Amino acid sequence: MLIGHFTEQPWQDDTSGLMGTQSTDLSISNEYYNPSVGASLYNRYLDEKVYAEEMGFDALMLNEHHSTPFCMQGVTNVGASILARITNKAKIIILGNVLPIWDDPLWLAEQLAMIDMISHGRLVSGFVRGGGRESYSHNSPPHFNRERFEEAHDFLIKAWTTPGPWRWEGKHYHYRYVNPWARPLQKPHPPIWIPSTVSVETVKWTAEKGYPLVLLATRLEPTKEAFQLYHDTAAEFGHKSDTQNVAYLWKVHVDETEEKAEEVGRKYLSGVSNPFLSGNEGQVNPAIMNLPGHTSRTSRRLSATAFGPAGRFGTNRRPYEDQAADYSIISGTPKTILPKIRHVLEYLRPGSVFFWDGDGAMSHDDQMRSLRLMGQEVIPAVREMAKELELYSPFERDPKTGEFINDAVEEEAATPVPADD
Repeated sequence: MLIGHFTEQPWQDDTSGLMGTQSTDLSISNEYYNPSVGASLYNRYLDEKVYAEEMGFDALMLNEHHSTPFCMQGVTNVGASILARITNKAKIIILGNVLPIWDDPLWLAEQLAMIDMISHGRLVSGFVRGGGRESYSHNSPPHFNRERFEEAHDFLIKAWTTPGPWRWEGKHYHYRYVNPWARPLQKPHPPIWIPSTVSVETVKWTAEKGYPLVLLATRLEPTKEAFQLYHDTAAEFGHKSDTQNVAYLWKVHVDETEEKAEEVGRKYLSGVSNPFLSGNEGQVNPAIMNLPGHTSRTSRRLSATAFGPAGRFGTNRRPYEDQAADYSIISGTPKTILPKIRHVLEYLRPGSVFFWDGDGAMSHDDQMRSLRLMGQEVIPAVREMAKELELYSPFERDPKTGEFINDAVEEEAATPVPADD
């Protein structure tokens, strides 16, 4: 199993009047932005990532959103570049670059190749279509969103794997000369993972390609249904999918006492509004989040009935108690959260998990305590669970063939788990 750490890297400034309010996304002027606070927060989040690696996390997940305070990382490749140099072991998992807003994917191919080399081959390059926010704020045509995503993806793969120079004449991208001098260290290219929430087309496309699918903080039952859709589609294309093909992100915090854990766990809901953070979604402009042609009718129907919390893209405000009851938030001491984590692992059977922590209004101290306890007690226990449940990551089993990647893992898998006396 791969165990990763994630935070949205939210804006936190008590003087801004944005903390704990139900604001409308894409309606907040950047006049509230204080670069001095931003400088402190950027360095804080980098320090926390470094400590997460020290505490034994296998991976550091990064994402990006645009023109909004709930995610300070508008350029995920900058954060990944820094981590490539200041960390040593952890995979740097970008989930992901928003391909449709890139007018020059050759530049992106060069950036990612450099990150892969600087990190000595630790990059996992995830790609996303992005939401209405990204299309709106970067003037990207929503009706061509999927076309641009798929063409940019195909171009990147060729740029990484086919020696130049060559021409590219597509529908949306045109190059007379493609010959990037920087090429990835990993061969044939860095692993590609695809995150998703509600797009049935994305789930099927990901399964067709044999890429690992990462579900982002969706409820357990629809997540399981999405994983099954992935497995069924993968089988249609001849891929042997299993735990190595599916990953899950959800909110997990650990603290020293139950009282402290509940106090800090409630802070998920009291930071700046985040449409993706259940209980503190704020409000969105439906005309922006549902741009014409961006999302298919099939996915709209599916999102309304199955994937994610009801009202995911509107004001929802699910209380903390409801989220704790259905495992959307797990917060407690190591002793109390481990059985709950095991329940999620048994129900979903993901080969990779990401603990979403240090978010909302959580302080640096809150995050560092949790990371310390994760390393001391939670991560070792979760590894043992994964061995018992035979949950393998894409770095242990090939996501396209299902074959074990090295003899050591195969031998370990063949060793029976001792029965209880």
